Amino acid sequence: MTFFQRIFLLSTILFHLFTASYSIGINYGTLGNNLPPPAQVANFLKTRTTIDRIKIFDTNPDILQAFANTGIFVTVTVGNGEIPALADLNNARQWVATRIAPFHPQTRINYIAVGNEIMATADKNLISHLVPSMRIIHQALVLAGINDIKVTSPHSLGILSISEPPSAGRFRRGYDRIVFGPMLKFLRETNAPFMVNPYPYFAYSPKMANYDLFKRNGGILDKYTGLRYTSMFDAMMDALHSAMKAIGYGDVNLVVGETGWPTSCDGYEACSVANAATFNWHLVQHVSSRRGTPLMPNRRFETYLFSMFNENLKPGPNAERNWGMFQPDFTPIYDAGIMRNGRV
Repeated sequence: MTFFQRIFLLSTILFHLFTASYSIGINYGTLGNNLPPPAQVANFLKTRTTIDRIKIFDTNPDILQAFANTGIFVTVTVGNGEIPALADLNNARQWVATRIAPFHPQTRINYIAVGNEIMATADKNLISHLVPSMRIIHQALVLAGINDIKVTSPHSLGILSISEPPSAGRFRRGYDRIVFGPMLKFLRETNAPFMVNPYPYFAYSPKMANYDLFKRNGGILDKYTGLRYTSMFDAMMDALHSAMKAIGYGDVNLVVGETGWPTSCDGYEACSVANAATFNWHLVQHVSSRRGTPLMPNRRFETYLFSMFNENLKPGPNAERNWGMFQPDFTPIYDAGIMRNGRV
């Protein structure tokens, strides 16, 4: 074999290794009194599953330390209440120095999620400081010599005033200009993704169950584009894309920060192990396929499933405590197609 043949073979192998990466993550919440220690979680994900990234809802140092040298990517979260202070550079530099730098690069922190669905809080102080804090945190990272962590912010579908048909998707009036225009401009400048949380579960209708759960159905036609949608997930993603495109930012990448399905609620027919298994299994296959969506074909969406465990200390309705995919002893609650060698 000649030198150039060896180079070609090596490049081919590296290409296939790169394109075979899963890009399927999971949200790892810790509001439970029966959950295993972070080191066990890290070892389980690395050795037993195809999950190659996690998202946490804080900067828990025990978790960040546990995931050091595992090769698993970690998204950390700035608490909603921390946002106003982090619009100040001195505070942001201190935050980076204490929350990020001690763990980087041994722990592969890839995103800092600033807040969680801030627009849903309707808190004007938080909303007004959101984009400035994102910019300042990015500046603090650069000043610390950290150039491989992207800053973003996750949002629900509640940011849209119109979501049907998907091609008509638009941001809420006012927020498009004041919040999302500047945010998407920053994301484009820093080559960071827009993180969104599309949950077909919250739009569930018994008549549209197959559409919501990725089951076979006749689909829904977008009368403006002539494109047919056979899943609520694709319709939600394209509505977001349309809203971004309408204000000039259709080129910014989308990352799914959360999506999933609960296994139990207070008598609501949508909640069941069977439905959770159906939705998440098909979701994993769909986002990994590079099929994309009708408006975004041939794309593979980095996706974080919700969630790792049932969290028995979460407040609210019963469903809030039953989104988990694994028991505390790591037994799968159902098959979502994320176990190595197909073992459940």
